[in-house]
Amino acid sequence: MSPERPLIDHRIYTIRLRKMNEFLEVFNRLAMPILLQTLEHPLGFYTSLVGPQNQFVHLWAYESLADYERRSLARDTHPGFAAYLAASEHLIVAQETRLVRAAAMPGWPAA
Repeated sequence: MSPERPLIDHRIYTIRLRKMNEFLEVFNRLAMPILLQTLEHPLGFYTSLVGPQNQFVHLWAYESLADYERRSLARDTHPGFAAYLAASEHLIVAQETRLVRAAAMPGWPAA
């Protein structure tokens, strides 16, 4: 984690059973170009292996809450973002969005 961007947007999408491949195709085709333009580069993408299944997780780093709000607004108001929302609506069962902050731990280069 970058000390310049200690705020992490931790998103968990629960995808309909047997629809992960379709969701990933829609996400990559419609959302990713917009997200790269508005949110910049993510920390990573993951799918669940153990625990709750059919989950897609993505992490984005921000400098501050103001940075998060500015870039989120740019994403949400992007002219193409509504197409992604419409195309993915039937594939997503639930969404969790968490903002977590780096914790200063002795001997650990996190914050």
